[in-house]
Amino acid sequence: MMWKTSLRATATVLALLTSQVLGQEDGSEPQTAQIVSTKGFILDTILDWVDAARLDQTTYNGEKYGCKCYPGRPCWPSANKWDNLNRTVDGTLRVNVPAGAVCHNTFDGPFGAIQTYDEAACADAKENFLSYNEQWTVEKPADGLWTYFTNDTCRPTSNPSDPCTLGSYGVYVIMATKASHIQAGVNFARQNNLRLIVRNTGHDFLGRSVGYGSLVINTHSFQSLKWTDKYTGLGSYRGPAVTMGAGVQGGQILKAGHALNPPMSLVTGECATVGLSGGFIQGGGHGPWSTLKGLAVDNVLNFEVVTASGLIVNANEWQNPDLFFALRGGGPASYAVILSTTVKTFPDLRAAGATLYLNTTHTLDNEVIWAGTKMFHKYSNHFVDNGLYVYFEIFPYQFRVRPFVAIGKTQAELQAIVKPMLDEFAAAGIPHEFNIKQFPTFYDLYMDLFEPEQAGQTVLTGGWLFNHDDVANRNDDIITAMRNVVSPAGRRDLFGGMVGHMFNPGHNVPVSTSAAHPAWRNATDFVIVVLPSPEHPSLAVKNDLQNVLTNNMDEGFRNVSRSGATYVNEADPFQPNWQSHFWGSNYPRLKQLRKKWDPLGVFYAVSTPGTEEWEEIEFNTRLCKKL
Repeated sequence: MMWKTSLRATATVLALLTSQVLGQEDGSEPQTAQIVSTKGFILDTILDWVDAARLDQTTYNGEKYGCKCYPGRPCWPSANKWDNLNRTVDGTLRVNVPAGAVCHNTFDGPFGAIQTYDEAACADAKENFLSYNEQWTVEKPADGLWTYFTNDTCRPTSNPSDPCTLGSYGVYVIMATKASHIQAGVNFARQNNLRLIVRNTGHDFLGRSVGYGSLVINTHSFQSLKWTDKYTGLGSYRGPAVTMGAGVQGGQILKAGHALNPPMSLVTGECATVGLSGGFIQGGGHGPWSTLKGLAVDNVLNFEVVTASGLIVNANEWQNPDLFFALRGGGPASYAVILSTTVKTFPDLRAAGATLYLNTTHTLDNEVIWAGTKMFHKYSNHFVDNGLYVYFEIFPYQFRVRPFVAIGKTQAELQAIVKPMLDEFAAAGIPHEFNIKQFPTFYDLYMDLFEPEQAGQTVLTGGWLFNHDDVANRNDDIITAMRNVVSPAGRRDLFGGMVGHMFNPGHNVPVSTSAAHPAWRNATDFVIVVLPSPEHPSLAVKNDLQNVLTNNMDEGFRNVSRSGATYVNEADPFQPNWQSHFWGSNYPRLKQLRKKWDPLGVFYAVSTPGTEEWEEIEFNTRLCKKL
């Protein structure tokens, strides 16, 4: 590789770019430090910030700001400091090069230009990226599964002369394999005023797994699983549980649980690639078991984390209970870096599943498709009140349910639950395809009926939660708002879509001690809104799309609903009143806890507690505070 460095060339940078991981060890080192006294009071050393660097002062558009430090600034760490960090993390530090760079002649990175084209590697990248293979992207050091917030600057391409820059990706990545690597990364970011990104899988719709000019800590190697029939940790619970490393994904742990005798399960997301201990649980976590077992945060027993001060602590009912509260739904990348999470498990059960399709293979009349959609949606309360989880999609000329999930029920029981809807379809002459099937366990249903999601797409994401009252009294208005999402603002140049999730965490868990929005206890249908973007959109196009999403598509949902709530991880982060929409009455406490556990903003994710003062200036690049 040939470097043309525009900044000070160093042997360190070249070594980091070309090195292999050295000195790797397994994750079996002791990771718990006893930081809490016998009475549960926090020792002062947890909240020690004396070594934190100052913000980098700058002026932008006539305003004074204090910013994180970025390449090219005098505060940027020297090559010697980076070299020392690399030794501290056992050679796991990398200069970040986006996966798509192998399809480009040149990668123009922050340290200069480098030749990157590799025909064989490019063919592999195009095959996997362009076929939306999520796991391929998950295994990369710092790439995002959805690329809108990366600035889309280095996608795999058939034209090697296309430009390739770092965009909003991080500059360096620590491919952490031990807790001490994560501690070192947190400490280095705090001591040098760097923007810090924690990345497990990159399964993130809102750009929280990427950040311009940042140091990235990759936690995906933390793959440990420890199952127990009887939890003996702090707290009153004594049933079965599993402790999982930060890198474990949903599909992986469901498979491991299925292999046990008897088969066991837990609350995961519907998508197999979701990492459970990252933003999923810190945002609340919903999935196919949520109507029966609540949100993922309702099942957490213990966290082992690295705090913003770089220390390892446990958080549970007895130790650091305020941190335990905040980590259970209080926002991703906000309070600590999770090393492991212990959650309740339960025996897997028989399950019945069904699919429903209504699209152009059945009719070319769009009004018929919407009539069927309206009939389906008015039964939302009926479905969740009977213990179901329902996953559906609505796009132009397409409505599909895949699947209806009836855990613990027979095919006959599921058939009886959906019969009123199907009878109404028949009476109205709505053409459709419906299939139903029995499965020995939920896991068998999951493998058969849930489809892989597609990564690599450039979209904006919004969404809203509809509760029981919304569906019972305003279903026609909801459908009108949904029609507007598919054809936003009547514009011919745009289209949208929706991914719906019918479940009610309050069905069997009516009261929660977590930080998740209290409105989830009366939920019926959470709908994700999708607005596709062209590749490489200009700032003007981005501003236009954001305006359409916030003030037209999502606003239609907000206007017809009385829930006042949406989901932290799958909604518009730039919506008005995001604080109350994401957390409701829990927000003031969460903001105070952020001031306690991370008062300097070592961690940052957009629209999370306590981040109101931060903004990305200079065309959505540098993270700063107004002074």
